Amino acid sequence: MTYKETIDFLYSQLPVYHRIGKAAYKANLNNTLALDEYFGHPHRKFSSVHVAGTNGKGSVSHMIASVLQEAGYKTALYTSPHLKDYRERIRINGEVIPEKEVIFFVEKNRDIINSVNPSFFEMSVAMAFDYFARAAVDVTVVETGLGGRLDSTNIISPLLSIITNIGHDHMDLLGSTLEKIAGEKAGIIKKNVPVIIGEALSETRNVFSKRATLMSSELIFAGEIYECALEDIDLLTGVRIFRLLNRRSGETITGKTALGGDYQVKNLPVVICAVEILRSNFGISQQNFIDGIKKVVLNTELRGRWEILGNNPLIICDTGHNMEGLRYVMNQISKTTKSGLHMVIGFVNDKDLGSVLPLFPEDAKYYFTKASVPRALNENILKAEALKFGLTGSCYPGVSAALEAAKKNASEGEMIFIGGSTFIVAEAL
Repeated sequence: MTYKETIDFLYSQLPVYHRIGKAAYKANLNNTLALDEYFGHPHRKFSSVHVAGTNGKGSVSHMIASVLQEAGYKTALYTSPHLKDYRERIRINGEVIPEKEVIFFVEKNRDIINSVNPSFFEMSVAMAFDYFARAAVDVTVVETGLGGRLDSTNIISPLLSIITNIGHDHMDLLGSTLEKIAGEKAGIIKKNVPVIIGEALSETRNVFSKRATLMSSELIFAGEIYECALEDIDLLTGVRIFRLLNRRSGETITGKTALGGDYQVKNLPVVICAVEILRSNFGISQQNFIDGIKKVVLNTELRGRWEILGNNPLIICDTGHNMEGLRYVMNQISKTTKSGLHMVIGFVNDKDLGSVLPLFPEDAKYYFTKASVPRALNENILKAEALKFGLTGSCYPGVSAALEAAKKNASEGEMIFIGGSTFIVAEAL
């Protein structure tokens, strides 16, 4: 099989959540446990850090991996979804899994794949853990897909669990309230394993406290230990200076980050707290932390987080796609100096548009489009819904056509934003 044939097989034979949505979600760990047994429990052969949350878990996972790399450890990283190539999900020291490894895994294990009939995500987790174990990595940073309790990654016994925050996303699967969603994500808290909470809301704090007490796990609220401040972004380089104040000691850590989103003020306290806990297992210096944050894009190829794609006009993309994430993004857009605004947007068809469209500015020209995945919302439907909230513009059948139109219409000094869905950003990149 060629690499393309292998990926086509996976997409055609296995239920893929990011393509078809809820139908691909498995509400148990049966398949994952069967695959884990078949491959000899590979996750037991490496140390791990487990990261869940509604927003920020990708950024946090990449930053922690980057810091561990700077400290000299052979560091694996499992994340989802991918933006351009499936192999982005599975990395060691920033390098994606080779095509030959993907082909090898599918060809060698075709029988068990056909027998278990796992989802695309379940199969991907098995592939990642098998690859990491054979590569003898020192540590793996593992991001959940969605939820936590029933997520395929939740078979690991990590050194540290992290829940960045709880927001309104995947409510059809995880629950209709923040408390229920928190309960699902709190399922990654393991016996005697410390857990860091990035953002504690009045609705969720008690959920985490009860679970941590039940599991005899140390509970750390990152925002109560560290306060983060970000300077204005350099729109040419995308770099920002950050300052982390330890509320207890008064010590300040200053560094630079290429992750330009305002929302990183929530993520950086989580990462420094994680580093402080991981120092009991790994030799991580403060300089490793500073260098890891500065080099995260270089070390792990994290993309799509308030990423500057061009200047004059300023072109920025961001993968924020739920109410909490988009609120940060729209606020940052409002503060960005510009003489005009063009918005290339699209969503998946199960998105609650009534919760996100009111966040978008009315004084922008819109380019309604859709990504080339089955879950994509038709651009004409999006236009009609957007009109209800005073958002007007034109429809385009694909992201490239929408972006080209925006570039043609935008003048020097104006801004083009690309987002609404991870898949819109993926195609723009």
